[in-house]
Amino acid sequence: MTPMPSRTDAPLFPLRSVVLGAFVPAFLFAVGTGALLPVVVPSSTSLGATLAVAGVVAALLPVGTIAADLPAGALAARVGDRVAMIIAGVAGAGAFALAAVATRLWLLAVAVLVLGAASAVFNLARHSYLTGVTPPLMRARVMSTLGGVHRIGQFVGPFAGALIIDRAGIAGAYWLGMVVALAAAVTVVVVKDDDGERLAEPATTEAVGPRATLGSVLRDHRALFATLGVACLLIGAIRGARQTVIPMWGEHLGLDPATVSLIFGVAGGVDMLFFYPAGKVMDRMGRNWVAIPSMLLMGLALAVLPFTGGVTSLAVVAMALGFGNGIGSGILMTLASDAAPAQGRAQFLGLWRVLQDTGSALGPLIVSAGAALGSLAAGIWATGVLGPTAAAALARWVPRWTVHANRTTRRAAGIHT
Repeated sequence: MTPMPSRTDAPLFPLRSVVLGAFVPAFLFAVGTGALLPVVVPSSTSLGATLAVAGVVAALLPVGTIAADLPAGALAARVGDRVAMIIAGVAGAGAFALAAVATRLWLLAVAVLVLGAASAVFNLARHSYLTGVTPPLMRARVMSTLGGVHRIGQFVGPFAGALIIDRAGIAGAYWLGMVVALAAAVTVVVVKDDDGERLAEPATTEAVGPRATLGSVLRDHRALFATLGVACLLIGAIRGARQTVIPMWGEHLGLDPATVSLIFGVAGGVDMLFFYPAGKVMDRMGRNWVAIPSMLLMGLALAVLPFTGGVTSLAVVAMALGFGNGIGSGILMTLASDAAPAQGRAQFLGLWRVLQDTGSALGPLIVSAGAALGSLAAGIWATGVLGPTAAAALARWVPRWTVHANRTTRRAAGIHT
C-alpha cells in the first residue's frame, strides 16, 4: 500500500498540486465528454447510420475506455502521471476535432473510440497523481471531490454544448470538446509540479529493485483483485445501470422525452450535492460508513423503481438513486488508492479500472437483457440485487485490504483523526 506520510497538517486542497493540477483539468475534460454524449447518435444518423448502428457508435466510447485501461497504466508508469495527462488531453482534442469534421461514419466511429481511450488515460493518470500527492488521512475527501468535479463537468457539458449547437450547429459541441480538452492539457503543462507537496510519497519511497510490470502487479495482488476487485465490479455495474434505468423506465411509462430528461437532470443535481460530506465521513469514520449505505440505498431504489407509475414517483426514486450514488462519490478511487502499492501504482490502478469499467458496461447490459427477454422490470430487479451483494462484499473484504475501512480497523492501525 501507499506509505503513510509524516505530515498530516497540510492544506486539504493545495492550489497548485490539487486544484490546478487535477481538479481544473478534470472539470474541463468532463465538460468535453458531457458535451459529446448527447450528440453522437444524431451525428451518426446524419451520416447515414440507422438507430441501431448509431447506438453501436455511441457504445464505442466505453469500449475504447475499457480497451485502453491497461495500456493507460503502462503509459503512466513509463512517462509519469502528469505527462500522461497531457498526452491524453492532446489526443482527446484531436479526437474531438476529427469528430467535428467527419464526413464518413467510420471517421466518427474512430474519433469516439480514440476519445474513449484518451479518457481512460486521463482518468487513470489524474487518479494516480492525486494518490501520490494526497496524505491518506485526507484521501477520501480529495477523491470524493474529484468525483464531484467530474460529475459537475458532465452536468455542465450538455448545457454548454446546447448553447453552442444553437449557434454553430452540431459540430459546435465537438469544437467545444476540442477547446476544453486542450485547455485541460495546457493547465497541466503550465502548473508546475511541486515536489514539496508530494506528501504521500517522499523521495525515499521509490522502491529499489526491478521495475514493476503489469504481470508482476497482477501476480502480487491476485488475491486482492479476486476479492475486493469483485466488490469494485459490482459497484461499477450498479452505477452503470443507474444511468440506463431511468430513461428506459420513463420510455416504458410513455413519458415525454423532455420530462424524462428533466427527471434525469434533477437526479444528477442531487448526485452532485453530497460528494464532500461523503468524503469527510470516509476520512473520519471509515470507508464502509459510506460505501455500504450507498450500495444498499441504490439497490433499494432499483427494487422500487418498477413499481413507479408516473412522473412524481419516478422522480422520487430517481432522486433516491442520485443520493445513493452521490454519497458514494469517490469510493472506488479511494479504495484503489488505499490498496495501491507505491511500486507499480499505475499498473495496479489500470487493472482496477478494468474491473470498474467492465462493471459499468455490464450493468446496462443486464437491464437490456431483461427487456429483450420481455421484462424490463426483471432486468431492473436483477441489477437491484447487485446493491446488497456489493454491500456484503464491501463488509467482508474492505477491512482486509485497507486500514481505513472503519473505526475498528483504524484503531487497530493506530490511526487517529
